[in-house]
Amino acid sequence: MTLQIPVRIDETTVAEVDRLVAEGRFASRSDALRTALDRLIADEREQAIEDAYRRAHERTPQAETEEGLPASDVWARSEGGERPRTGARSIG
Repeated sequence: MTLQIPVRIDETTVAEVDRLVAEGRFASRSDALRTALDRLIADEREQAIEDAYRRAHERTPQAETEEGLPASDVWARSEGGERPRTGARSIG
């Protein structure tokens, strides 16, 4: 089941959405807005997971490598300097 939700959006934003639709990035305004909302919800879920990991990490001491560095630092360097991400936000 879908629901229709009335939304007011400023003219500049509507013009940008229309441009994206005209370029073929989205099938319609509705498609663009649904996609944006899906991304927002996914980002918020990912952030909640990352926050939970961060809190757990703060409560638990981190293992060190033979070099005396935190294991995650060595791992991050071996992976090109960044931790792997499953969503749009990084742990930082």
